[in-house]
Amino acid sequence: MTVPSSLDLLTHRLELLRAERAAAMTDSLRDVTGDVADRATNVEASIRLQLLDERIALLELEIEELQRPRDSAAEGVVAVGDVVRVDLGDGPEEYVVGSVEQSAAGVPTITPGSPVGRAIVGSAVGSTVAYEPRPGVRVEVRILATGRELAPSA
Repeated sequence: MTVPSSLDLLTHRLELLRAERAAAMTDSLRDVTGDVADRATNVEASIRLQLLDERIALLELEIEELQRPRDSAAEGVVAVGDVVRVDLGDGPEEYVVGSVEQSAAGVPTITPGSPVGRAIVGSAVGSTVAYEPRPGVRVEVRILATGRELAPSA
């Protein structure tokens, strides 16, 4: 499986969000004269602008994390931005540990804030960790490999 560069994907998504933000900014600067419906559109554009600002800030942090050199002591430990090979019980599968932005782009992704993401980030290769996808259901995942880019498995 070929996984696009996380950095390239996130940088591209950041450019798109910044363009979308510029358009939202234009909408939010509409003339405040007019009736209630005109002003409601302005409020909606302002809310959209705030949401875009939050997404942009999160992407900038994630890009910064990807550009930071990995600590040699952390090799073999799952980190955000890694490609990880895991076994969820049905055999090996590869995912990028990353953002919803990557998942939306069609990249098989485990987000760090998801139950499985919280379980595997910081865990070592070879370990088996458990998580609860919903209350009362326990799933184990074995971490087989991790790195910025994994070689094809034999």
